[in-house]
Amino acid sequence: MKKKNLKSIKTENNVVTNNDELLSSLRSMESSWIQKSRLKRRSKKKVRLSRSLKGDIFLSIVLGLFALFSAYPLVFTIFNALKPLDEIFIFPPKLFPNNITFDNFVDLFNLIGNTQIPILRYFYNTVFVTLLGTAGHVLIASLAAYPLAKHDFPGRTIINQIVVYSLMFSAAVTSIPNYMIISGLGLVDSPWAIIIPSWGFTLGLFLMRQFMVRVPTELLEAAKMDGAGEYTIYWKVVMPIVKPAWLTVVILLFQSLWSTDGGSLIFTESLKPLSYALQQIVSGGIARTGAAAAVSVIMLIVPISVFVINQSRIIDTMASSGLK
Repeated sequence: MKKKNLKSIKTENNVVTNNDELLSSLRSMESSWIQKSRLKRRSKKKVRLSRSLKGDIFLSIVLGLFALFSAYPLVFTIFNALKPLDEIFIFPPKLFPNNITFDNFVDLFNLIGNTQIPILRYFYNTVFVTLLGTAGHVLIASLAAYPLAKHDFPGRTIINQIVVYSLMFSAAVTSIPNYMIISGLGLVDSPWAIIIPSWGFTLGLFLMRQFMVRVPTELLEAAKMDGAGEYTIYWKVVMPIVKPAWLTVVILLFQSLWSTDGGSLIFTESLKPLSYALQQIVSGGIARTGAAAAVSVIMLIVPISVFVINQSRIIDTMASSGLK
């Protein structure tokens, strides 16, 4: 009996040591994978193609021309807001103003001060819709993308194909069904008429799913061996890894919601967003053309600032998802 007990104790000890060895091996695999990914990023930054001096000069000139071509509309918009009214109507238009003035911005702020509803109310409506719509979509899209990318269940392939096919439809095609659904829910003439449809932004779901496919399955299995549940793995393992993807979704949806004017979904004046108020202010004819140029610059400041801060994340996500 003592020999049998000793044998059973030895086998139990062997099982415990084997489990400990398995956990340690998985943790070492996790740390090695993280180190390899960091080394790959560093090596990518240090890689330099072997080109001649003439090739470098030619490539720099070509890239500079493309950069000037891409930046021209933005530069023209900024300088157009700094022109006096007589220079705005010059044809052909000039890029740089002869007499720089800030009268257009002064006129705009004077018009804003004469509105019945305070401009801060319009600004609050825009911020409320933009923040709540963006945060809600990132949460819902990531929760939907995680099982589509890392779990096997019946109908997963069909759902992924539906998501891809839905990218072909423009907003104009879905505007009437969208209005019918919002009207049926009784959400017309409220901020939720803009917020809830933004949660179904299929491009964000597609980007999140494409990026989550790259997450190693071994890393998730190691987290499960450590006792982590599905929601813990999703929040503490997957979401930090796919940070470039959801930052890109934030930027894309933020730009869309920031410039929305409510359309045919909001009718109450006090619930209208900022872009609608600015459009109404500058729609007074030719005399307000300068104020309209100032409005264009003001509406561009926030989206461009968000894009410049996170532009590297967007490039990384687009390269990983296969978009061009």
